[in-house]
Amino acid sequence: MAVTILPVKTRKELKQFIRFNYELYKENPYSVPDLYEDMLGTLDPKRNAAFEFCEAEYFLAIRDGKVVGRVAAIINRRANEKWKINAVRFGWIDFVDDEEVSKALIEKVEEWGRERGMEEIQGPLGFTDLDPEGMLIEGFDRISTMATIYNYPYYPVHMEKLGFEKDTDWIELLLKVPEKVPEKFERISAMVAKRFGLKARKFKSNRELERLYGKEIFDLINRCYAPLYGFSALSDKQIEQYIKMYLPLVDRRMIALITDKDEKLVGVGITIASLAEALQKAKGRLFPFGWFHIVKALFLKRPTRLDFLIVAIDPEYQGKGVNAIIINEIMPNYIKMGFKDVESNPELEENTKVQAQWETFEKEQHKRRRAYKKSIK
Repeated sequence: MAVTILPVKTRKELKQFIRFNYELYKENPYSVPDLYEDMLGTLDPKRNAAFEFCEAEYFLAIRDGKVVGRVAAIINRRANEKWKINAVRFGWIDFVDDEEVSKALIEKVEEWGRERGMEEIQGPLGFTDLDPEGMLIEGFDRISTMATIYNYPYYPVHMEKLGFEKDTDWIELLLKVPEKVPEKFERISAMVAKRFGLKARKFKSNRELERLYGKEIFDLINRCYAPLYGFSALSDKQIEQYIKMYLPLVDRRMIALITDKDEKLVGVGITIASLAEALQKAKGRLFPFGWFHIVKALFLKRPTRLDFLIVAIDPEYQGKGVNAIIINEIMPNYIKMGFKDVESNPELEENTKVQAQWETFEKEQHKRRRAYKKSIK
């Protein structure tokens, strides 16, 4: 049967779009499903503040009455303007191992982009840098994380056959939590703090953290991430959205905020207990019982692995050892709480400043993911 590509127009079709990933990977031990409720919020133009500067449409590949693939076509006008490109992004792409299906999906995104004046296609990318991005090309036998994409090994094979080439790569590291904080970090941390008048900020509650530094955390991310691949600055509405989404879940023992003598934020490190296995047990649903697995992983019986979600240091202080203060602040808590290893999550392969901060730790590069590009002129 021929493959038909249909735009998502109804809530039922949007549900099919989201659930297709769950069905395709339901027997896979490495895939970590997104929460259905989170995906609805991300894909809904009325709920996702990124639609202030993004345009998108979602497509389903249908064969013999069944969904066999999906893809999102996205134009981030703010990113295009910043990077001086006319690019349509493909994101949230999944397909069965059939070249007719992947070809039809990509051609639909290309057609949609050309109709809007785009000259190249790139992806997998989301609306912004805080959405999952990059197609897995190494590490298919490692469990994914809540912040990343998992895909079967045949995906990149299809991309190459469709004429895509590498745009950029991200690497991911698995770091061992040491039995004690390395002396190097203790020494450098004290020296840097004294030299620049820096200190680690403490909080009595998550509400106090949100009130005093919620917006400043994401303003810092805007400054720090500005030069990184594909980044577009977060708007005030997006920042409000992410504050409500992430900060209530933060365990204050697993976050470090570094301020200068004027209480201005110059560095932040945010980590969270790994929710990978909890999300697998929840099967993408908070209700009726999925919430229990997530609460258990966060507050009751934590896994031995944690995720580094965000590391951001003000450009004025980069390369001056502020990262040592961050690690020295939260590493003792990892040890006390019984964590054994840390997922770095994706780091651009050329971002040597970030990778240098891990040189003291026992580590393994265990995953690599890629963004592809192709001209569609």
